[in-house]
Amino acid sequence: MARVLHIEDDPVNRLLVRKILGAVGHEVLDAESGLEGIRLAEAHKPDIVLVDINIPGLDGYEVTLRLRGMPSMMGKPIVAITAEGDRETTIAVGADGLILKPIDAGRFPALIEKYLSGHTERTERDSDSAELLRTQTQKIMERFEQTVSRLSEANRRLEENARLRQMFLQNLSHEFATPMTPVVGYLRLLLDEEAGPLTPLQRKCLESIDTSTQKLRSLIDTLLDVSHLETGRLHLYERDYDFAAVVARALTEVSSRFRQAGIEVACEEVPVEMPARGDPDKLRRAMVHILDNAAKFSSRGSTVAVGVRQVARGDGTPDAYQFVAADSGVGISVEAQKQILEPFFQADGSRTRKHGGVGLGLAYARHVAEALGGGIEVQSPPELTVAGRRLAGTAIMLTVKQTPPRREAQS
Repeated sequence: MARVLHIEDDPVNRLLVRKILGAVGHEVLDAESGLEGIRLAEAHKPDIVLVDINIPGLDGYEVTLRLRGMPSMMGKPIVAITAEGDRETTIAVGADGLILKPIDAGRFPALIEKYLSGHTERTERDSDSAELLRTQTQKIMERFEQTVSRLSEANRRLEENARLRQMFLQNLSHEFATPMTPVVGYLRLLLDEEAGPLTPLQRKCLESIDTSTQKLRSLIDTLLDVSHLETGRLHLYERDYDFAAVVARALTEVSSRFRQAGIEVACEEVPVEMPARGDPDKLRRAMVHILDNAAKFSSRGSTVAVGVRQVARGDGTPDAYQFVAADSGVGISVEAQKQILEPFFQADGSRTRKHGGVGLGLAYARHVAEALGGGIEVQSPPELTVAGRRLAGTAIMLTVKQTPPRREAQS
């Protein structure tokens, strides 16, 4: 009996053809894409090819053109299967005939035998008029197939690399977090003098260690959060909170860093109450990352301006809050502005770069803002006045909805 190659992306149709033709003794090879079908045709040299016209990637017409240019398919029947066929195009690209869907199970084996016996719907006129077109198009299709194949393989590698990166982030974060727990615990025990009194020099040394440990802990937490965000496993809580109070807590958390760096923080007057619903803890961390970024790119003696405002819809109804941090640093190029919100990107990624960090803070802030129904906008130089100042560096605006869209429960 015959070896039949069936190229069809619908698994139900593949199963139907396999059962019908297998029942009468034919060997059926399945391919779910045009590229896979071409490879199987080259490897197994089928006696007949059935190809669905509407397959993704290379469609049935393109596959037929490519098959007609293969020496192993010379004289072999190629039959198009489609719900609404264009006979002229089907014949012009080199098919011997066309079978309409849905397949008639009773007549289908006889139709296949008919084509295997040499039947073709191509006429002498069809063959003569289409031969030149097919010859030229086949050369184009060979190059196109190679390009699609390379792109498909590159895409597969990118997807695999993304999966491996997510696993690496998750494993690395957990491996770092495990030994950090006793370090933080014993350090706190020493600072609280539960293991005995400290000399001034010992306390100074331990406080320096504590500052570095907090930075490392913050980095580990961010790694965990970003890995969870990328895999869809970060759980955001939903509860009532005060947006203005979250801003105040974020400013308090970074105050010592700004003070040590000699940077002034100028704040707009914050409204007494700004009620919202969402996850205030993760929002606070997002704000801290934005403030840290502003401090990192500001020089000693400069100013970071912070603003808090309400944002209204087109009809004037307030429905969101915005947190703004503007600095007077070196600014960000237009090209870099499109990328700084992506994980691990840094405007200056060289080993000799002036500023530290690993490029995760703003990516985390963007994910949190989007999860809370808003987003992040970058302006460099800032187009707005913040706290009465028009600074020349960069402004980052984080917006969240007062009541974000409801999310699916996450584990």
